[in-house]
Order: sequence, then C-alpha cells, then structure tokens
Amino acid sequence: MESEQLFHRGYYRNSYNSITSASSDEELLDGAGVIMDFQTSEDDNLLDGDTVVGTHYTMTNGGSISSSTHLLDLLDEPIPGVGTYDDFHTIDWVRERCKDRERHRRINSKKKESAWEMTKSLYDAWSGWLVVTLTGLASGALAGLIDIAADWMTDLKEGICLSALWYNHEQCCWGSNETTFEERDKCPQWKTWAELIIGQAEGPGSYIMNYIMYIFWALSFAFLAVSLVKVFAPYACGSGIPEIKTILSGFIIRGYLGKWTLMIKTITLVLAVASGLSLGKEGPLVHVACCCGNIFSYLFPKYSTNEAKKREVLSAASAAGVSVAFGAPIGGVLFSLEEVSYYFPLKTLWRSFFAALVAAFVLRSINPFGNSRLVLFYVEYHTPWYLFELFPFILLGVFGGLWGAFFIRANIAWCRRRKSTTFGKYPVLEVIVVAAVTAVAAFPNPYTRLNTSELIKELFTDCGPLESSSLCDYRNDMNASKIVDDLPDRPAGLGVYSAIWQLCLALIFKIIMTVFTFGIKVPSGLFIPSMAIGAIAGRIVGIAVEQLAYYHHDWFIFKEWCEVGADCITPGLYAMVGAAACLGGVTRMTVSLVVIVFELTGGLEYIVPLMAAVMTSKWVGDAFGREGIYEAHIRLNGYPFLDAKEEFTHTTLAADVMRPRRSDPPLAVLTQDNMTVDDIENMINETSYNGFPVIMSKESQRLVGFALRRDLTIAIESARKKQEGTVGSSRVCFAQHTPSLPAESPRPLKLRSILDMSPFTVTDHTPMEIVVDIFRKLGLRQCLVTHNGRLLGIITKKDILRHMAQTANQDPASIMFN
Repeated sequence: MESEQLFHRGYYRNSYNSITSASSDEELLDGAGVIMDFQTSEDDNLLDGDTVVGTHYTMTNGGSISSSTHLLDLLDEPIPGVGTYDDFHTIDWVRERCKDRERHRRINSKKKESAWEMTKSLYDAWSGWLVVTLTGLASGALAGLIDIAADWMTDLKEGICLSALWYNHEQCCWGSNETTFEERDKCPQWKTWAELIIGQAEGPGSYIMNYIMYIFWALSFAFLAVSLVKVFAPYACGSGIPEIKTILSGFIIRGYLGKWTLMIKTITLVLAVASGLSLGKEGPLVHVACCCGNIFSYLFPKYSTNEAKKREVLSAASAAGVSVAFGAPIGGVLFSLEEVSYYFPLKTLWRSFFAALVAAFVLRSINPFGNSRLVLFYVEYHTPWYLFELFPFILLGVFGGLWGAFFIRANIAWCRRRKSTTFGKYPVLEVIVVAAVTAVAAFPNPYTRLNTSELIKELFTDCGPLESSSLCDYRNDMNASKIVDDLPDRPAGLGVYSAIWQLCLALIFKIIMTVFTFGIKVPSGLFIPSMAIGAIAGRIVGIAVEQLAYYHHDWFIFKEWCEVGADCITPGLYAMVGAAACLGGVTRMTVSLVVIVFELTGGLEYIVPLMAAVMTSKWVGDAFGREGIYEAHIRLNGYPFLDAKEEFTHTTLAADVMRPRRSDPPLAVLTQDNMTVDDIENMINETSYNGFPVIMSKESQRLVGFALRRDLTIAIESARKKQEGTVGSSRVCFAQHTPSLPAESPRPLKLRSILDMSPFTVTDHTPMEIVVDIFRKLGLRQCLVTHNGRLLGIITKKDILRHMAQTANQDPASIMFN
C-alpha cells in the first residue's frame, strides 16, 4: 500500500529533451579515461548536477486519485524521452526500485487474464537470465577474437608466415618437420623481415633491419589505435574500470557503453596490445563485456526502461569480463562483488556466476591459445611449499605494496600534469612518443621484446627437462639420483645469471614505462603490466632462494626439509606470488585476487602463500594511502562517487555541511498554495537550481515535499497547451485541496501529482557519519535538513564529497569535477 501511494504521487521517470536551461554540465576528455568538466555555477546549486535535471514522474496507477483536474489526465499521456536521465547525472535508486516493484506487481496481476499475458509474464521472469546469457556469449566470443588477433599482430612485428599469412609464429611452425628441440621456434615457413627484405637471417644487417621493422610496426599500430579512438570513440581509451565503477554507483555517462565504443575498443585493444606498449587487455575486457551487457539490455523492456535494473546486468557483465580475461569464473564473480559493484543483491550473484560460466565456456570452445586452457600462462607445480618460504613470500608482499604506492602516486602526478600542461592537448603525439620509446628500449632485451603475457608465462613456468629457456640453464649434476619431471635443485649456469641481469633491466623498464603508459588515449589495462613486474621480481627472488638452499643446505633453515639432490624451491611459484602481490598493491584487491591467481595455477596448495603476500601488499600500500589506482583515477576525474570502503570518522553535524551557509542567499523554496505560474517561471528562469523544496508558507517553513525543476516546467507547458484557462496569474497549488479563490480569478493549476511527498530528511543535529552512510546505502542524490519540522537547508552528494575532501585537508575545488 505504501509503494502504491508513492506511485500515486508520481514516481515514474521521464525526460523532456526540449528543456535544457537547467543543464550546464560540459564534457571534457582528459586523463585516464574521459573526464567531466563541471566548472559551471551549477556545482553550487541548490540541487547539484549529479541529480537528474528536470525529471518528471507520471502516475501509473491513478485510479484512486481524483480525476477532476484535466492536468492529471494529461500527465498520464506518454511524453517523448520517458524513463531517461540526463547525461552526467545520478539515477534515483529508490524510485527506480519502486518503479520496478510496481511493474512486477502489474504483470503479476494480469498474468491470469489470458495465455498471452502469462507468456509475457514468463518472458519477463526469464529476461534476466536471457540477457546475461547473451552477454556471456558475446564476451567470450569477443575475448577469443581479441586474443587470436593480438597474438597474430604481435608476431607480425617480427616476421610473417609465408605458407599461411593468418598464422602467428607458433602456429606457423606447428606442422613443420624441420624444427629442432633447441630452436623449436625456427622453421622455413616463418620468415623474419630481414630475411624477406635483405635476404639475411643472421648478422648485424639482419639485426638492424629487424629492429627498424619492429619500431615501424609498433608505431603504426599505436598511431592507428589512438587515431581511431580520437575520431570515432573517445570513450574507448583507458582501462574503463574507474568509469564502470562510477556508472554502477548510479552515474550516467551516455555513450560510454554504446555500440561505437564497443566496436572501437575491440579493434584498438588489439592494436594497442600488439604495439608492445606496457599495457594489458584484461581491464579493457571488463569494459567490452559491460558494453555487451548494456547493448543487450535494450532488447528487454525490464532493463531498458530501468537504470537500476540495468546496473544488475552490468555487474554480471563485469564478472564475465574478468572470467574471460583470466580464465577465472569464480574470481570474476568475486571481482564484481569486491571491486566494481555498488548494489549487488543475491540474484545478481547468481546471474554473475552464470554469465561468467557461459563466457568461460565460449572462450574454452574457441581455444585461442591452442593449449586447451582459458589463459596463456596456466601452470601447475608439483613441489609443496615450506614454512620457511613464508618469509620471502612476505617480502614479495612488501615489494608489491611499495610498488603499488609508488605507482599510484607517480601515475596520478603524471596524469594531473598532463591535464595542466599543453602536452595533454596532443594525445596522438603522446601515444607516438611513448610507443617509440617503448619499442626502442624493448627490442634489445628479449624479455621486454616478448609479449607481456608470454613473459609472464615464461616466468611462471617451472624448469623441467623439456624447457630450453635461458632461465632454465642450470648445470646438471650427473650424480643426481633421478632426473624426471621434478628436477633437483642445481647450481645456476651462465644462462641463468645472464637472464637475471636482463630481468633486472626489464624490471626497471616496466616500472618506468607503465607509469607513463597507463592513462594515454588508447585502451590500456593495468593487470598484466603489474603482474609482469611482480613476476620478474618474484622469479629473481626465487632463483636467489633456490641457489641459497643449494649452496647452504646445511643451514638450520634448510637442513630439516631440503636435502641434497631434492627439488625444494620452485622459482616459478615465487613469480606467481610476486605477480599477485604487485597487482594487489596497485588495485588493493584481496579475496578476488587470490581466487583469480589460484584459478590461473589450478592448485589449492598455494593459497596460503598467495594470501600472505596479498594481505601484506595491501597493508603496506594502505600505510601510504588507502585508495587503489581505480579510486585514485575516479577522484582525479572528479566523478561523484562515494566509496563504500572509505571511512568517515569526523564528528561534524548535518548543520555544518548543509546549504545555504551563513554567507549564502536564502534557500529558494516554493509555497504550497500562494504562488502563481509567473512566480514559478520567474524562479526557474532566474536560478539554475535543479529542484525546489515546497513548504506550507514562508512564515511556518514547514516542509511539504520536493519538486524537481523539469517536473515543474513540463507540467506548466503541458497545462498551457491542454488545460484551458491556464495563464500567468493562475494560482499553483501543491496542496491536496484547492484554497477558495475569488470567482473572477483564473483556474488554479494543481501540481500535487509531481510533488515528491516523502523526500529524505535529517535533522540539523544528525552526525555526518550517519548522513554519509545514508547516501551510500540508499544511493541518494539530495537530502533535506529540518529542525522541529521546519526546513533549514539541503545536502547534496557533491556537498558530501566537498566536505570529505576538506576533512582530508584537500582543496574541494581541486577534486570536484575538475
């Protein structure tokens, strides 16, 4: 009954596109994605720009409302743009949920009337599963396509397969009978560019020609990627996860999850990865999956007309994105729950699980890596870990936390500098410069020349008898008791020491280039570069511990469990732990990260080392700053996002934050029955506020409700067109009963149906800690402040963000919509 009353008061959202006077939000492309520029005076309005300007709520079940006024009848008619929000505004979670409950109630009441209505009811009930199925299918298919294309284009920088141009290097040599064990990647069918152009396979001329062609292809791919992004889809740049987190919190960014963004992001992601830039495709795959979810949601009215329901689909889509990015369906669900979702009911958990399952199944069917696995760097270890090894694992966690803290500060400082200097006005030039430096520095080192995913695979892999990598160039002990799958710990050979020096240089290179790469105007993920940095550090530490155990096996820390000739230390495990620690230090993920890495390796045995390293990296990182890289970019871009993880511990009250302040003009309000149409129109024209509290009278200041600017404008325009006798001097009445008027006065205009009769209110003595929790948990856009029932002021989402910035000793103007 209560929700029916809410809908009688008008809780259906419409948009009237012809009215734009209340919207002054502007768009500015910058930083790690797309940055909004909200520097207009509307930021200081009564109801800020993060609310929907001029939204309109029409009745849905108006049978119990008196139909004596023609206005109520005309407001029942559909208006163009019904159910939409303005760009760069926040949805009303409470009303969207009420709207969905009313829709569900209406369908249930009709389903027994006919077989057709029953069919529609079943279609509505199953539409949620259908949309996540389609999303999972599309996400898996696109991920497989991206993986295959990126592998082929990456190898194109080095050469080409003459027998089949569409084969990458590995596929080209699969069917060759002329490969050797030591040089399994060399076959007559694969030709390097030096062989094709100058006819030399070895020598300085060959090296220089391959070097030049490597740089040429890297610059070509990077230039094409940034050009496509700039011309066709500016929203396709960056990782996408900070914006998706903001969208899932209720913010509207039109076009960010559209078909053009999906198409361009898919193409340019392949180009960006193939260019050799220090970035990954895993983060952007979440954006791609969410684009699929958004597009498919428009096929189902249940989701296309309700922004809150659509966000349930997007939560499931983000789980599918991580599922195909890492081959980790369970980790994808936990990632959606822990990292990106703002509202995550139980049914969304089930649908996220199903979407991740479907996406993983499709990717496994495509088998893009040819190894019957979902990911390129799937490994299995056969040696258990020992208690002593927790110490180096925790050291890797410390390194991961320090790396995360350094990267966040350095990258945010560079992105802020990019915004404030002329360099940021030339995104194409920046991408070309970064790609050129990366290519020139990467080619001489075999570990930086490798595709980053291939590098991680090599670092994760344990040294077996079939491995020919220089990382496995150990001196064999001919007196070893056995040489089978588990080779004993052996002294390192010259190849291992050479590889360590190259890995040290690769580590420095990756750290520097990742700072400058994340945030440029191409699709750029952070998962793979962070994991590569951790894997390099971990492999170096693993080899060091392994050699320590070999040469000093009589030390008390090794004596009990590491015998001579035994396989005690697995350097690949250290690489895996280091990768998890560094990714955790950057993103501050915990549970989902451990599960993702566990699913990568396929072994329960190593969960404890992973947990120890990830928690250590989080603690160390939190000591330097609580926010992860995605929250830092949200704050840099000025998105109106209230982070549920952030604690508010200050003892301020609602009266300290509300507006108007003492130096501000009085609050602009409407009275319930003594204002004319001209009075309201003048107030609308003279102010840029997005909404007005309605009070009984200026003397009493007793709160009646809240009316949005666009509601008022639409209602007055409609009344002028369809209700005879509405003129500028007509009395506007928000009360239930029209006051008695002189006989010669024009017909009054009743607008009670557009009034929100139950706006959220707090008293002036409510602690701000409680107010912040209310905004977070209910998704509010504004809250009115009263004292003994008398209206005092208003608090908006932006007021809270400004106040939280002030309490953190930050300049609010520097972070709010900058």
